[in-house]
Amino acid sequence: MSATAIPSAPENERRSPFIRLAELLAQTEPARAPLSAAVGEPQHAMPGFVGPVLQAALPGFGHYPRAEGTLPFREAAANWLNRRYSLARPVDPASEVLALNGSREGLFSAALVARRLAGADKSRPVMLLPNPFYAAYAAGAEAAGCEAVVVPTHRDSGWLPDLDALEPELLARTVAIYLASPANPQGSIAAPAYLARVLELARRHGAYLFSDECYSEIYLGAEKPTGILEVAGGDYSRAVTFNSLSKRSSLPGLRCGFCAGDPEFLKAFLAFRWVAAPQVPEPLQAVGIAALEDEAHVEASRALYVAKFDLADRILAGRYGYERPGGGFFLWLDVSHLASGSLSGGEAAALKLWREQGLRTVPGGYLARRDLTGVNPCQNWLRVALVHDLSTSEEVLQRLVAALD
Repeated sequence: MSATAIPSAPENERRSPFIRLAELLAQTEPARAPLSAAVGEPQHAMPGFVGPVLQAALPGFGHYPRAEGTLPFREAAANWLNRRYSLARPVDPASEVLALNGSREGLFSAALVARRLAGADKSRPVMLLPNPFYAAYAAGAEAAGCEAVVVPTHRDSGWLPDLDALEPELLARTVAIYLASPANPQGSIAAPAYLARVLELARRHGAYLFSDECYSEIYLGAEKPTGILEVAGGDYSRAVTFNSLSKRSSLPGLRCGFCAGDPEFLKAFLAFRWVAAPQVPEPLQAVGIAALEDEAHVEASRALYVAKFDLADRILAGRYGYERPGGGFFLWLDVSHLASGSLSGGEAAALKLWREQGLRTVPGGYLARRDLTGVNPCQNWLRVALVHDLSTSEEVLQRLVAALD
């Protein structure tokens, strides 16, 4: 299978999945009190240090933040990367780390800089995306004037992009490759050899590898996911990792993250950020420093995710193609048996769950695009976010079974 000739996405597929979901459910009244498992917004308890650190840092709101972030924040991010991963050399906080207003804005705006750096070297430029994908990837690619090309991703490829589907002509046009590990929503974790192969492909064809690692600390087994900088061999050229405190520290509203890697790319990215990107207020960076320096709250949160998937193992065993993911906090369920008329299995399941159980979920097809065959490979899948406390997550699972069996 080849990704070269994938047609441009229709306008409907460019819209937010949550707007499409709201439209799908708009005319239906739920039979039970609403409960949302649609948004990947962690609902775990906020770490206790947030309030005191923020209070102490309040005077920082009186200053314009620097685009690159404070040096203490960049040092905290670099130190965390150096502790967390087995790196061939330490990350330099002065030249290889930038603060981000959450990883989403970084993943979006990095596409604009990558296209600018590619210059005239790439005709008919493309950016490669997994399928399904985080919407910011495609938005960034298209804002940069590139075609967003989805790479075939399926169960046989371990729910990771099928690299054998990438033809030389397509790779020659590639400006950047987006990759997420653990993947959103399948939770698949890329092996070191896979990551090394993607980075080698990017370098060979003059592309950048943008590695979305925001779920790096939500892993459900003993082995930590490998990061892209680990396989770079001390040479971070063409490799950029993106991370944030939203998932790791259950602080989605903080809007504080960072990117790290290729110093030449980050130099150009910083120049762009000085004129066009949102800065992170200094008090929020102070909270970020405290979060990056503390692992106890991360371990407690991870243990809660493990307990929730232990529940899912028991309640969903043998149902809807359920497989315990390697990481992340989503259920990825096969609901093809519910496809009916004009509704895909994912849409029919989401509508049924809302109507009968008041449970809000996302059709998998809203997170993906049509591939070479003209078929959206995720249209009969459903994404469910296990982001609540243990008892509420159990209710989510019970409502699922009540409606879908």
